[in-house]
Parts: sequence; structure tokens; C-alpha cells
Amino acid sequence: MSTTTRTIHATPDAVFDVLSDGWSYGQWVVGASRVRDVTPGWPAEGSHIHHSVGAWPMLIDDATTVRACERPTLLELTVRAWPSGEGTVRISCRPNGAGTDVTMEEDATKGPAALIPKAARDLVLDRRNRESLQRLAILAEQASAGGDRSEP
Repeated sequence: MSTTTRTIHATPDAVFDVLSDGWSYGQWVVGASRVRDVTPGWPAEGSHIHHSVGAWPMLIDDATTVRACERPTLLELTVRAWPSGEGTVRISCRPNGAGTDVTMEEDATKGPAALIPKAARDLVLDRRNRESLQRLAILAEQASAGGDRSEP
């Protein structure tokens, strides 16, 4: 699995508030262009975010499913973007002073993306997840400061 960590200047609960807002997924997940629907109860185990990946006119509609959720420390997802494949993402939050160390672990598990050599997959996933964690930090830190998460 590719592993990327960033310290976010917000509490684990503030970070998890963003993760628990399924409608914010398109704001912080690199590659997710829009959210079409969120299952009531997100992020309960088995709930889904129906999203699109890519840019018009090459949008791919698919879904992300919660595998495990332990608020405010763990969110594990099955992410899908067929025909490129499917993967697992594990987001863990550990208190670090007044902030939170957020770690994203990700790897392809099925489909053509899983056939890419691991070193190349890790390089691409790390770059993407660095940007995703930066976006997540903006949302969580802004909310912690009393700002509105809808406009990062």
C-alpha cells in the first residue's frame, strides 16, 4: 500500500467531521469530480457515496463503500472507478498535540490498475494523496477556525 501522512492543525473530531460529510468528498478527493448521492448514515459500514471520476465528457460514474468506521480514528473504504479498477483506502487519524496526524494508505486491488508495477502505483498514489490530504487539511482547519467548509 502507498502510505502518505500529513499533520492537520485540527482535532481528530474536526478531521472526521469532514470525512463524515459525504457531500464534501468531491472537494478533497483528487479525481472525484462530483458527488451524485450519499447513502443516509454515511459513514456507517456498508454505506456508499455515488460519485463521478474524471472530466466531461469522459466521466465515469461509480461508488465508494465504507468497509469500516471507528470515529474519530479510522475510515476504511473500497473505492471504485471502473473500468480502471478498484482499490482500498484506509484513513487513520492520530492526535498529535493540538493537531492530528492523518495517514492515507491506498492500493489497487482489482482491475487494470492492479497490474501496474507497485513502485509506479505508489509514486502516483502518493502524489495524489498528498494533494488530497492538503485539501482535507484546508477544510478541517477552516472548520476548526469557525469558517464555512463549503468554500475552501
